[in-house]
Amino acid sequence: MYKSFFGLRVLPFGASPDPRFLYMMPQIRETLACLQYGIAARKGFVVMTGEVGTGKTTLLKTVLSGFSKDRVSSAFVFNPRLNVLDLLEFVLTDFGIPPERRTKSGMLLQLNRWLIERFRDRGLCVIVVDEAQNLSWKLLEEIRLLTNLETSSEKLLQIVLSGQPELEKMLRDPRVRQLRQRISIWCKTQRLTADQTQAYIAERLRIAGASRPALSPEAAQLVHHYSKGIPRVINLICDHAMISAYVEQIKPIPARIVESVSIELELDQQPFVISPMALSGVPEDTLPTAISRAFNPVADSTDSLKDSEL
Repeated sequence: MYKSFFGLRVLPFGASPDPRFLYMMPQIRETLACLQYGIAARKGFVVMTGEVGTGKTTLLKTVLSGFSKDRVSSAFVFNPRLNVLDLLEFVLTDFGIPPERRTKSGMLLQLNRWLIERFRDRGLCVIVVDEAQNLSWKLLEEIRLLTNLETSSEKLLQIVLSGQPELEKMLRDPRVRQLRQRISIWCKTQRLTADQTQAYIAERLRIAGASRPALSPEAAQLVHHYSKGIPRVINLICDHAMISAYVEQIKPIPARIVESVSIELELDQQPFVISPMALSGVPEDTLPTAISRAFNPVADSTDSLKDSEL
């Protein structure tokens, strides 16, 4: 819709993870290096965590695309809510191995034979589990057992677990201490600072073909304010702002459009948090009323006015 208006070849703020638009800031380079090293050096388990929308899936796809297909075979599990048989069948199929028998032992034997053949050909085999915080405890243990597929000196299978901060809590649970001990590399994705947000927007626009800034400096600052530095939200705001600017036939995009778009997307709304100190000393029988007044101070002041009038 707005490509020709802004002089773009492609849309710069798509919702799908696209390695073409990866902004190579220092922290991204470090995370990529950790992932690449963990896979190439056959480290077994690698874990990456980060907040929702901070680019984990994009990084995973970038890392995998950085290896030659002849050297690295990968299975990308994007939906971890599976049972054991479904997981093994999915992994085999994604590796390009037609399952001969749909039994746990049969598929494990088939996988092991194939991994040994790939190892003899000096190939690397990787299972990537995205959204790994949704794994069941049982499936997490089964994934750990897959790393027992090894030679006397090397791991036959590399496993990358990627997920939200809840994954870190899971991996610290005593129930998975054996898995935690096998994790050789941990890495994290971070939110962007204000300067990084402006550079991120400018880089995506440059890659898309823009010859001049599409947003005013004030608009870019507001994008960071409303997005809190989360790349996925930055993309969402910028995409909607460019549509609005196209409709109004105005460029560069002014701050008022970014603010209007952010309000429409309800990004200006923050959760209301009651401090425990505010409720200290409140009798237990009046606690519900105190909480209600904290959430609705206007009604509380109105009630007080009525009481005084009486």
